This record gives sequence, C-alpha cells and structure tokens, in this order.
Amino acid sequence: MTYLAINAIFLPLALAALGLAWWWGGRDAGGAGTVRAGAGRVRTRPSLRALGIAAVVLLVMTAVFDNLMIRSGLVAYDDAERIGWSIGVAPVEDFAYSVAAVLLLPALWHLLGRRRGEGES
Repeated sequence: MTYLAINAIFLPLALAALGLAWWWGGRDAGGAGTVRAGAGRVRTRPSLRALGIAAVVLLVMTAVFDNLMIRSGLVAYDDAERIGWSIGVAPVEDFAYSVAAVLLLPALWHLLGRRRGEGES
C-alpha cells in the first residue's frame, strides 16, 4: 500500500470528525461560538483560526524534523511507495500525518470532552 493510499483513508476520516465536531458545537444555536446546551453544558465549535495556526506550526516542525531524521538515517522511505514530491528529502505524503493530527485531535477534544462544571468545586 502506498503512502498516498494510507493518507486517502485517514485524512477523510479526520476531516469527517472535525466536520462532526463543527456541526455538534453549533447545532443548538445555529451559529458559531459558545452556546448553552442545557444542564450546564457549554458547546463550542473548534476555532478555525487556532487550527490554522497549529497547522502552520506543525507543518514547519514536520519539515525540519523529518528532514533531520531522514538525513541522519533514522527513517527511510521506499521510493516505489512515494509519489515522488519532496520538501527537502521528506516526502510530501509524510506531512499528511501532521494535517490529520490538526484535524482529528481538536475534533476529539470537542466530541469527547467532559461537561464543564462537573467535578469542579
């Protein structure tokens, strides 16, 4: 299985999770921002600005550290499984993992987060 095929499986799943978190966060009020959802629950939508900033930082860090790891010989990629494009020596497919993390982790935070105010004194 090529690296691109792996990304084609996981990136849409991460994007779907973010879409669900976006929908769930604003479904009671029909708009962006914070809404009261009964029983003290506060729902918010993931901030697109924060996601964008996190994506830029993570992609820059991925470029730096992937290139260092590949050049030092810690990691190697099979050329037959790559599409051939690189940033430095890092294959572009490797950057999809950073994008998936930026999409999936905030989505899970919003979807699985605990109710605010529960267990707090």
